[in-house]
Amino acid sequence: MDTLSNILHGLAAASQPANLLYCFLGVVLGTAIGVLPGLGPVATIAMLLPMTYALDPTAALIMLAGIYYGAQYGGSTTAILVNLPGEASSVVTAIDGHAMAKQGRGGAALAIAALASVFAGTVATGVLAVFSPILSSVALSFLSPDYFSLVVLGLVASVVLANASMLKAFGMVLVGLVLGSVGIDPNSGEHRFTFGVVELSNGLEFVAIAMGMFAFAEIVQNVSDPSRDNFSMNKLSRLWPSKQDFRRASPAAARGTLLGSVFGVLPGGGAAISSFVAYALERKVAKHPEEFGNGAVEGVAGPEAANNAAAQTSFIPMLTLGIPSNGVMALMMGAMMIHNIAPGPQVMTNNSNLVWALIASMWIGNLILVVLNLPLVGLWVKLVSVPYRYLAPAIMTLCVVGLYGIGNEVFPIYVGAAFAIFGYMMAKLKCEPAPLLLGFILGPMLEENLRRSLLISDGDVSVFFTRPISVTLLTLAAVLLISVAFPSLRRKRREVMEEGEG
Repeated sequence: MDTLSNILHGLAAASQPANLLYCFLGVVLGTAIGVLPGLGPVATIAMLLPMTYALDPTAALIMLAGIYYGAQYGGSTTAILVNLPGEASSVVTAIDGHAMAKQGRGGAALAIAALASVFAGTVATGVLAVFSPILSSVALSFLSPDYFSLVVLGLVASVVLANASMLKAFGMVLVGLVLGSVGIDPNSGEHRFTFGVVELSNGLEFVAIAMGMFAFAEIVQNVSDPSRDNFSMNKLSRLWPSKQDFRRASPAAARGTLLGSVFGVLPGGGAAISSFVAYALERKVAKHPEEFGNGAVEGVAGPEAANNAAAQTSFIPMLTLGIPSNGVMALMMGAMMIHNIAPGPQVMTNNSNLVWALIASMWIGNLILVVLNLPLVGLWVKLVSVPYRYLAPAIMTLCVVGLYGIGNEVFPIYVGAAFAIFGYMMAKLKCEPAPLLLGFILGPMLEENLRRSLLISDGDVSVFFTRPISVTLLTLAAVLLISVAFPSLRRKRREVMEEGEG
């Protein structure tokens, strides 16, 4: 009954004119950046973080959340019509969605993607509403050793589930941990890694790192890609799918929703991973797997439901445990910290109005998206036809103004520029930036809970292995790491032996 009353209270808060406006702005902007290949929600949220200083915290988070799940909708539009995925999670949708478009069924593919997305978003928001208070109440019993082990599990999962090689992801996490330690040591008062630069005494600015690694680096990559402005579009047919399409898509959407809801909660998981897993599952259970790649309806419905469900449920660990499950959630944590809101189990009690308004806004946002997306397909396709060389200067200017507005200082711009170069180099080396951001966010939490635990136990490290919660989380982290590392080690050993024999 408490959950129902909280939802009703949240709907009342989310329905206030200002919050409705920012929800609308968020989902529309999210759809637009989902349509534009290469930009993505991480870069956009990084760009907009400085502007949220002036907003009410509730309105700011509602808008940023709308950008995230709105981008999942937008990415499918150009993936289906143009074979140009706007989002990483839409890469799988392009396989069968574009094949349907070439067969003259692009309208049906778009409708299936939109309907599967709104179904998954609605169900996953319900999961968020039901399970967040439960997980939050459990997390209140966590002590510092448990939080340390939870952060370790989150970092290990971000390494294991990264799209790049595990070694590269591990290296990026380490870099993030080092960057998170820059500034004055909270215990000793000593300067760490400041190199005599006064501006680094308070640590590196989160917004500057995020904007440099994501927004600036993405812009440079897109401008340097000559194929960015070349595409051809298939003509649209009727939008409403046939009865047979609905019969085939419905169970696929249900399975995708279940998968996405689970993968969204996992640390290191997210929309892209869940969409790939959903596609693999649909191909496995299909009666006619040979249709996949040639316009299978299930190949559109399953991944689209999965990526939207994951986008919603990824808020659960961030809101209840203070652990971001992916790069976007790390940015959302940064947005909360900007407004002096500490993510974690107490946010559900100390800032319940904000949390329930955010959850309720997701239902409203999903409704807005399904009403807007199909009628505005032509507009979104025209947007992708705008040459990126015209968009890039405007986006770059917006970023620089935002960085200067953090504290009316030039130093954050220099930091952003430095990390733009670093981010571009890492992209060329195929190193994902998200693990670095997770390491930067979670690093101070890891250090704080490690020190506190050792202080309480008089330096006895067994404190991490005697508490049931802590040892369970560390065991999960070890099993996850071993399950992935051992097969890859055996494979590398076999490759080396084969080369030696040759």
